[in-house]
Amino acid sequence: MRVLDLSQDFSMHTPAFASYDGPSIKWVKRLAFDKVGGQEITSTLHVGTHLDGPVHFWSAGRTIGELPLPWLVGSAVVVDLERMGVGDYQLYGPEHFERWERETGLRVERDDILIIHTGYHRFYNENWVDRGQVDETRYFVRHPGPTREFAEWVLDRGVRWLAVDAGSADHPMNTVIRKIRPDEAEDAEAALGRPLDELFPRQDLQIMHTLLFPHDVIHIENLGGQIDEVLDRRIHFGCFPWKFVGGEAAFCRAVAFLEE
Repeated sequence: MRVLDLSQDFSMHTPAFASYDGPSIKWVKRLAFDKVGGQEITSTLHVGTHLDGPVHFWSAGRTIGELPLPWLVGSAVVVDLERMGVGDYQLYGPEHFERWERETGLRVERDDILIIHTGYHRFYNENWVDRGQVDETRYFVRHPGPTREFAEWVLDRGVRWLAVDAGSADHPMNTVIRKIRPDEAEDAEAALGRPLDELFPRQDLQIMHTLLFPHDVIHIENLGGQIDEVLDRRIHFGCFPWKFVGGEAAFCRAVAFLEE
């Protein structure tokens, strides 16, 4: 069996999502003086490869520590949207995934884990595979994102949960980024050819979180690592956060298991 790491690196330089604090890491013990090395870390949780728990967007939702380990491991399909030419600011919907099914002969089945590959993992600051394309603004602010119709399709298909190689499972202009970067919002509107208020009305803000989390359909964000080695196929996939009682999210290791 081959074991592939689909997680990004994590360090003091790893950027957090908009408005969240990134990690602060320091040595509190040194081997030379204390006979042991020790570190202290302070961080918010939406940093690097992480799993959002249902309670992150739903007060009555389960916390990370309440998610059963067997539920976090299962059969997954890896859909390559990059191959379809989905790029900066663009939208994707059910039609992209149904086209993928026709072209690959695979199908997103009920209870599958759905892994979405946009290719934007290459632009992340902690991309340990190839740092030659790192572009923090493009990664967080310009990645493609889903329509409301896609979120509804995910529920209709009975997807267990999702993972995506971008800064958010939502379109960046359907998050707080739209207000933080009005210049990019203007560019996105021009690229999409429609007003953002029309594409993303207020009631649909972060629809991949607000609509799906009450159904336990959560997601990993900032996927990466060796993801390019498992495109357009069915794999066995696992997410391994620590057993964080009361946690609304958690750093995690995302792992693909391939039969030789």
